[in-house]
Amino acid sequence: RRSPKPDVEGSSPSGRDLNKRGKLMTNQTNENIDFKEAMTAYFKSVKLEWGKITWPGKQDVIRETILVIVITAVFTIGVLAVDTIFNMLFKGLGLIN
Repeated sequence: RRSPKPDVEGSSPSGRDLNKRGKLMTNQTNENIDFKEAMTAYFKSVKLEWGKITWPGKQDVIRETILVIVITAVFTIGVLAVDTIFNMLFKGLGLIN
């Protein structure tokens, strides 16, 4: 038996409750479709921008790779030199064994 008050819901689903559920499902479906459309548009724009990239040539890549290796080696040797100098200085002063 249903409550005489319209705002009080009983144990059986009323038409109003079923309508709310239907709207909820419709909103979720629309959100899924909107999400799919947004993702599709995003990846289409990524593909379009990807074609605008100017990639470096093979010789540029080789030259810049060698430059990075040389700079890394120079800094490594510099740090080694400073470490050796401080090590000898501290040993000479008797601060380390």
